[in-house]
Amino acid sequence: MIELWHSKDSRSLRALWTLEELGLDYRLHVLPFPPRLHDPDFTQINPLGTVPYFTDGDTRMTESAAIVHYLTQRHGAGTLAVAPEDPDYGDWLNWMYHADATLTFPQTLVLRYGRFEPAERRQKQVVEDYTQWFFSRLKLVNARLDGAEYLCAGRFTAADIAVGYALYLADVIGLGAHLKPQTRAWLERITARPAFARANAHGTSFAE
Repeated sequence: MIELWHSKDSRSLRALWTLEELGLDYRLHVLPFPPRLHDPDFTQINPLGTVPYFTDGDTRMTESAAIVHYLTQRHGAGTLAVAPEDPDYGDWLNWMYHADATLTFPQTLVLRYGRFEPAERRQKQVVEDYTQWFFSRLKLVNARLDGAEYLCAGRFTAADIAVGYALYLADVIGLGAHLKPQTRAWLERITARPAFARANAHGTSFAE
């Protein structure tokens, strides 16, 4: 049985969205964010105290993009993946890991120093600098979506889930108004999918 520990609007949404797109059976554990503060016992399950935490039999995983990649290969029957022999395979892999390493990274600093730290530890300059970092790193996304409906392979893939979460998070934390028109249209298109709506219905946002 697949199990996923999830907090609404966190990176675990990537994994949950993928599970819903693939129509897989799973057991979901919804935690308040950040879980290591609100539910200290969670560290007995995942010593990092972070979400996502994912299990599939003896498999244990904590990285959201890797979980999405795993699900597409192990359970996806090629529906959300791009095959290694496909000319777009490298492009697909690059988007998968660009999603977290390049796009979500600056957002975590914006969140930490603009929202989650105590008032006396918040850093306006860090928030401003990493907001600009995030928009600078959107250049590839904006360029790719200029005239394209999806990021790669001419269809909806797990790359759209991985990158789409980062742009959805931009909306959650108040950065969405600055998205380019083609990027906004793509985000609205992919988040209109029924699987996203089902995944996004669980829990309470940390922005509320």
